[in-house]
Parts: sequence; structure tokens; C-alpha cells
Amino acid sequence: MTDNAPDTGTEDLLVDLADGVLTITFNRPAARNAMTWDMYMGLAEACEEADSDAAVRVMVLRGAGDRAFVAGTDIAQFTDFDGPAGVAYEHRISEVLSRLRAVDVPVIAAIDGYCVGGGLGIAACADLRVASPTSRFGVPIARTLGNCLSGDTLSLLIELLGRGRVVDMLLRARFIEADEAHTAGFLGLVTADVDAAAAEWAETLKGHAPLTMWSVKEVVRRLSANGGSIDDTDVIERIYGSEDFHNAVGAFIAKTPYEWTGR
Repeated sequence: MTDNAPDTGTEDLLVDLADGVLTITFNRPAARNAMTWDMYMGLAEACEEADSDAAVRVMVLRGAGDRAFVAGTDIAQFTDFDGPAGVAYEHRISEVLSRLRAVDVPVIAAIDGYCVGGGLGIAACADLRVASPTSRFGVPIARTLGNCLSGDTLSLLIELLGRGRVVDMLLRARFIEADEAHTAGFLGLVTADVDAAAAEWAETLKGHAPLTMWSVKEVVRRLSANGGSIDDTDVIERIYGSEDFHNAVGAFIAKTPYEWTGR
């Protein structure tokens, strides 16, 4: 995949690389962008593309239309489910979300409309989130399907939104508005022009040190997975031993510009 490459992906999941930004569009607006198995797998494949192409500096996730980011998993996918199938499903979703969290470059979720169920899980895996004032967030499974969340997804939501709020949202099948999500720290910005804000953030991130941003993501991910006690020696060694660090120090002292290489 090269910069300014033609669109890839599928009809329901559009993947486009332009000027260093890999944009993933969940493209089922008539179904509020509800996720199918193929879309989940396509998202995982897009993560692989992001990490294998040096031209990718930022990933942006967005939903087609103005009704939803992602309104959960398509209910048709649950037909004829039983207990073992449910376990397999949650494991597969956890694997996709874990892969999204592990993407090397910063991930921005641009949310306009409903961000529900699996969509909330996807947004939670992004590093930065911006949403429109009319966006709503929730997992109303207690009054809809009667299914459950995996421990991995629940843990991540608790980390980002707080235990009390998440339990309240789940037990009462309550949606929260964008303002509450912003107050909770889940959103970095609430704005009417979500795409413009995401583009501005992406442009800013493209000018920052790739390895430093990777180290932030990696250490935060490890802290989340290990309850605050981690061995980060390899991360620190990679950063301080990098060409970027040594060259940037020289450039800073010399008061000259430096273009980050990610090496």
C-alpha cells in the first residue's frame, strides 16, 4: 500500500490512504453502520496494513452518514447462536479490538451519531475521540438482546468511563450524551464539524515523533493489561537508541528543524 493509493477494503468497509492518513469508513448507513463478521475481519486487516506501510502516519475511524458511527453488531449475525458460539464470538471480537489497540500509529475515532455496543468498543480502542453534539453512547443489551460483554471490553470501558457510570449504563440500558462522555474524559472534543476536527488532529499528529507516540500507546496498553505494573525496558531502550532521538537532540540544540523518520 502506498501513499495516495486507491481505495481498498470492501463495499461495507472502505479503506483509503491519502497524505499519510489511513481512513476506515464503516459504510452501511442504512443499517446505522452495524458491523458484520466481514467488517470486523476487514478492520483487523486494515490494522495490518497500517503497521506494514511506512506511509501510514495516522488512522481515522468514521461512520458513513450522520446517523451513526457504529450501531453495534448486526443482529442477523446472532441467528442460531448457542453458548459455545457466544464464547467464540466474544473471543473473535476481543481479538479484533486488541489488534486495533495495538496499531503502531495514533488512531482517531470521528463519531457522528450513535456509538453503540460493538461500536462503543471500537471507539474505546482509539487513542483520541471526537464527536458531534448529537452523538449518543451506550450498550443497551439489558433491554434488547439480553447478551453480555466480554471481560476485556468491559474492563476497557470501565477504564475510560469509570466503574460506576459503566455499571449504571449497562444495568439501566442507559445512553449517555456527548457532553457527559466529554466530561467523563472519553471524548477529547465535542464539535459540530467532526470530520474537520479529525483532519486537524491528524495533521498535527503527522508532525510529531512516530516513535514517541508509539511508546505512549504501547506503555499505556501494557499498563491497562497488567494493572499498572510492567516491564518497559524494551520500549525505553528503543526510544533512546533511535535515530530520531539522537538527531532531534542535535537539531534542538542547533535550533534547526528536524523531520521525523520513525527510526
